[in-house]
Amino acid sequence: MTNLWGVRILKDMLNQSDSLDLVFQALADPTRRVMVERLTRGPASVSELARPLDMSLPAVVQHLQVLEASGLVKTAKVGRVRTCTIDSKTLTLAEKWINDRRTLWERRLDRLGNLLDEDQED
Repeated sequence: MTNLWGVRILKDMLNQSDSLDLVFQALADPTRRVMVERLTRGPASVSELARPLDMSLPAVVQHLQVLEASGLVKTAKVGRVRTCTIDSKTLTLAEKWINDRRTLWERRLDRLGNLLDEDQED
């Protein structure tokens, strides 16, 4: 049973890693970050997202496809209008990963600071 549990944990970690890879790849592009930033303020149609960008509508759609594949954005089509929304669960996953790393490094730096303080006292 322990072996199966360990395999499941490893499998979940690898799946999470794949998801995070897609999220960070999607956010690596400045245009997609602009789109995500806009969507954090609320839903928007594809045309609304395209308006401030200096690119064709098909290029905007390609960027949206990357954001959708990463899980950051969800789209729904009603009639002729495709509306995009941010998926906060995916953003939270990336935020948690970053915060976990920050917490780890803060602890390490605190320990290093304490060691250096002890050396100066001796």
